[in-house]
Amino acid sequence: MSARPYVVGIAGGTGSGKTTLAQKLADAMPAGRCALIEHDAYYHDLSHLPPDQRAGVNFDHPSALDSGLLVDQLRQLRDGTPVEVPIYDFATHTRRRDTRTVRAARVIIVEGILVFSEPALRDQMDIKIFVDTDADIRLMRRIRRDLEERGRTFQSVRDQYYATVRPMHLEYVEPTKRWADLILPEGGENRVAVEILLGRLWRVVQD
Repeated sequence: MSARPYVVGIAGGTGSGKTTLAQKLADAMPAGRCALIEHDAYYHDLSHLPPDQRAGVNFDHPSALDSGLLVDQLRQLRDGTPVEVPIYDFATHTRRRDTRTVRAARVIIVEGILVFSEPALRDQMDIKIFVDTDADIRLMRRIRRDLEERGRTFQSVRDQYYATVRPMHLEYVEPTKRWADLILPEGGENRVAVEILLGRLWRVVQD
């Protein structure tokens, strides 16, 4: 690969639309020219804990994620070396034995609620985008995702939201907005913003 990868960081609260934005940008890139990595894949493996204790872990705190591994892998990708990205099982709170091979691409998109919380991780990014969405909309999206995709009960989602999700958003996620180069309302649903970003990324892949 002749040009060093251009890394796009997308942060924002749970249910903000950052994943939709990341996917829309990735899908619009030419084949083989974009790689998408989710910070959620780097949650620490909790297989050493009894199953009934795993759900009590604060998954919305920066320490729940192995950001150091992500930093190392982004550095490898920027040097042109493929990496093995973990695959996390949210039903059991453990990492699967198999991994996902990600190869260096001209554009690398990294998304997650806490991708701006670690200085070493921010340093790997060429552009940082914060998706800003109203709290009530984010909550409804979170409930639907956890019920439909992660096999959670409504009570467990509600309890987690009040215990960790909301306070951690206020303490760790919202403040990272100050590191953003761009703040986008509504993420992937913001058609104008998506078109502007795609214009930038298309210029990058054509360099």
